[in-house]
Amino acid sequence: MTALRITPLMSIGGQRWLRMIERNLLVYKHGWLVLFSGFFEPLFYLISIGFGLGQLVGDVTGPGGQQIPYTLFVAPALLAASAMNGAITESTFNFFFKLNYDKTFASILTTPMSPADISLGELGWALIRGALYTIGFLVVMALFGLVRSPLILLTLPGALLIGFAFAAVGMAATSFMRSWQDFDLIQLVVLPLFLFSGTFYPITAYPPALQLFVQLTPLYQGVDLIRALITGVVDPGILWHVVYLSVMGVIGLAIVARRLDKLLLK
Repeated sequence: MTALRITPLMSIGGQRWLRMIERNLLVYKHGWLVLFSGFFEPLFYLISIGFGLGQLVGDVTGPGGQQIPYTLFVAPALLAASAMNGAITESTFNFFFKLNYDKTFASILTTPMSPADISLGELGWALIRGALYTIGFLVVMALFGLVRSPLILLTLPGALLIGFAFAAVGMAATSFMRSWQDFDLIQLVVLPLFLFSGTFYPITAYPPALQLFVQLTPLYQGVDLIRALITGVVDPGILWHVVYLSVMGVIGLAIVARRLDKLLLK
């Protein structure tokens, strides 16, 4: 049992989990429109709220207390939320179907691959999908003139870190689900995170106690990280966001690997 628990850490240096990514690429070979569909939701929010409502709002307080256009305030948050939503979609709905209905993972275990290879491969695929959304959104931001700092180049690894954290936790949560109705609980968590994590307005609008609570939530960590990188206002506090999201992802990955051991090898 001890060997099973440390398998994920030992498998990172191998390459069998890359076969899972290759499989997903082949599956989406003829369904690339579905693959890119997640890119358009944050784009529509940016155009409708960032530019539309932004004409009425004007400047707002951004990182470091500086005044920035509302569009520049919203765009990084939408990018962080897109990374979260893409990771959650891939690691919950798709993961649940493969695990419980299509029996994809059970079939894969007839090969030399292990549950750890499956979890790492699915996580890697979720990150690739998130990276495509991030790159596309950054191109749109550049076209709209929302590039203010060369630190925007670090936005891609920042978004991948957000995706890693949410995909790992999403797969861990999904491994405990028994029916599609359980996904209502996922939306019960994701929607408030999207709305209240400083996505559309500064959290200073909240009472102090609620501000503290929001600052401890995972999407806020991602929003504040991406917003700091895009605006170029970075302080040592950014390291807390990196550590928070990294630990969140590692814990989620450890849980899902152990759960797959139990579910697929029973």
